[in-house]
Amino acid sequence: MAFFAVHGLVKRFLGVTAIDRVDLTVERGELVALIGPNGSGKTTLFNCVTGFMPADAGRVTFRERDVTGIAPHRIARLGVGRTFQLVSVFSRLTVLDNLLVFLQQHQEDSVLGRLLRTARLRRYEREALDRAHALLAWVKLADHAHAPAGTLSYGQRKLLAFAAALMPNPELILLDEPAAAVNPTMIETMKRHILALNREGKTILLVEHNMDVVMDLAQRVVVLDHGAKIAEGAPEAIRRDPRVIDAYFGR
Repeated sequence: MAFFAVHGLVKRFLGVTAIDRVDLTVERGELVALIGPNGSGKTTLFNCVTGFMPADAGRVTFRERDVTGIAPHRIARLGVGRTFQLVSVFSRLTVLDNLLVFLQQHQEDSVLGRLLRTARLRRYEREALDRAHALLAWVKLADHAHAPAGTLSYGQRKLLAFAAALMPNPELILLDEPAAAVNPTMIETMKRHILALNREGKTILLVEHNMDVVMDLAQRVVVLDHGAKIAEGAPEAIRRDPRVIDAYFGR
């Protein structure tokens, strides 16, 4: 069984089929791109597989476990991290605290343990601080650690959201348009970070409209159009596929 798989996924909105019986697999260590025109169902698929939206049919499996319909926080705790198309940060919290928030649900479950501040909880807190500082240094935001997140530029907020998704050290990372609405320098920065994660063994599924980024990063590309999968293959083959060309330019 694949490391991550979508089997016959269906999602409808008031009779409109947004996801139409999509099958998708991602093997451990792969870097796969999910592409398609606006409205093709890419973000809806992300929302369904991460529990933010219920699917109408189909199954989702992760590490041979059926995670269909599981709540988002439980899917995250199983080892799935994601970013969102619309970047949102806690503007009044510091940059550092923004990262620490994303690790809380992965730490002490017991309310009593939190109240008593057990030795285990204190260890978790030390480890969380160490990881947050390391990630901020990695994305070049260490100098902003104690500044309110609302003072960051849009590109910096995107890096912060990216780092936040990595805080729990997920095995599978879903990235929703990491290169959107940022300048060319930031795009190159994001590409380097994504490739570095993949070289470390992280499995990555990314949604992206920037085809240059897709061609530079992806080992395999899956194409959606009107909610259905219309093509899948190596980047160069996808670039030449007449179905893909028609979906993007033949409207």
